[in-house]
Amino acid sequence: MDIKLIKKNILKIDEFQFKCSIGAKGIKKNKIEGDLCTPKGRYKLKNLFYRDDRGKKFNCVLNTIKIKKNMGWCDDPKSRYYNSLIKINKNLKYEKLFRKDHLYDFLIEIDHNHKKKPFAGSAIFIHLTKNYKPTKGCIALKEKDFLILLKLVTKKTYLNII
Repeated sequence: MDIKLIKKNILKIDEFQFKCSIGAKGIKKNKIEGDLCTPKGRYKLKNLFYRDDRGKKFNCVLNTIKIKKNMGWCDDPKSRYYNSLIKINKNLKYEKLFRKDHLYDFLIEIDHNHKKKPFAGSAIFIHLTKNYKPTKGCIALKEKDFLILLKLVTKKTYLNII
C-alpha cells in the first residue's frame, strides 16, 4: 500500500485523504538544498521519531526513535554527516529535532537522498502542522491525521510524490 501526494495539498492512503502542506515552492524532480521544494519521487518510509515527553499515544509498525534534546539532522552539504541523524555539534549545521513548537512531536523520516549526495536535499520528513503553512520541503499533516496515517502504514509502505 502506498501513500500518494495526489494534489499539492492532499495525501491519500487507502480510502483516506488528508489535507497537507508541502514545500513553499511546490514539487521538484531535482531537489537542491534550501530550494523550499518537496522532492518528486517514490520513497521508503524509514523511522518514526517522537517526543516521549509530550505523552501522546500512538500505534505504529515503523521503527521508533525517541527524540532527545541533543538530537539534530545534519543539513550541511559539506559535512560527511550530511542528511543524517547527529548528536548536536556546534561545528555542524543542523535541523534541531527537539523543538519548542510541536512540528516534530512526530516525524517520519523518508529515504530521500539516502546516498547523501551533497546539496541534493536533507531533512525531508512527514511531520506535524497546526495551520498548513508551506514547509521548507517536507510534507506536514495535522496531528489527528498523522496518527491515523501511522495506523495505516506498513513496513512496505512507500510515499509517492508526483
